[in-house]
This record gives sequence, structure tokens and C-alpha cells, in this order.
Amino acid sequence: MQIKKANITEHKQIMEIYRYAQDYMIKSGNPDQWGHSYPSPELILSDIESQICCVVYDDDGIHGVFALMEGPDPTYQVIEDGDWLNDEPYLVIHRLAGSGRVHGIFNCVSDYCKSLSPNIRIDTHRCNLTMQRQIEKNGYTKCGTIYVRDGSARIAYQWTGE
Repeated sequence: MQIKKANITEHKQIMEIYRYAQDYMIKSGNPDQWGHSYPSPELILSDIESQICCVVYDDDGIHGVFALMEGPDPTYQVIEDGDWLNDEPYLVIHRLAGSGRVHGIFNCVSDYCKSLSPNIRIDTHRCNLTMQRQIEKNGYTKCGTIYVRDGSARIAYQWTGE
């Protein structure tokens, strides 16, 4: 699988992947993280236009999507019940979702990001056990709790190649 920046012609397919991920989270006991309203089509259009939306693909099509941003991330300014591993520049993985057709999306995304930066930050909802397992399996350290724009808590992780 490979990774590239998304383009506007892929918007519909990207939103279908997000819908699959929303349904999966709801069915697996995590109805509050995204529900059926996040991320919105408008947010994803903005991500594509800002060139932070990336897709994971192969010859059979797009299998995953995520936003990749350079820090600092405003939601990571305050961390409770712990500390970040360092204050060095970092990349942030947000809005990661897979189509459910292939396995290894998170591994692929994580390896790609690790090749770009020695510091990666990511967060997830306390009920998103699938994502927590993937994050920890890929060597990220649980650092504490952060709060997203709507005020809800997220478990914050960091990987450092140091």
C-alpha cells in the first residue's frame, strides 16, 4: 500500500470510508467519538484543499484516509495526567479511518509518518479500543489526557524515534 495526498475527485470515496468507520465505531461500543456527524463533508473538503488529507491506496483503490498536520496542535497545548515525551517539533495524525477491506492501514500510516518525523502525536477516544490497540502495538507511548474542541477527553500518545 502507498500513501498520497488526496484530491477533490476522491471526496465521495473518502466520505464512504468515513461512513464505514463511523458505523464500525458505533457497533463496537464507541458511539460518541464521531457518531454519524464527524468528520463532516465540508471538513474533509477543507482538508483536501489544505493538502493535509492523505489516502492509503493500492491497485484496487483507496483503503484508508487520514489528516497529517505539522504541530503545534492547539488541542495538544495542555495535557493532563502526564506529559509529552518531549517538546520537539512533531507531526499529528488525525481522522484516521479504514475501509474495512484490507488490514494494516494504521501500520502503513504510522510507518509513513515515522519516515517523515522523529516525533508523532495522535489521540483517540477512551472507548476506541481498536485504535488504542493499534497505537500501542506500533510503539506509541500513552502520555496523558487532552481535550478536543468540543471539550471531550482523548487519550494522548506520542512516538519518538530518539
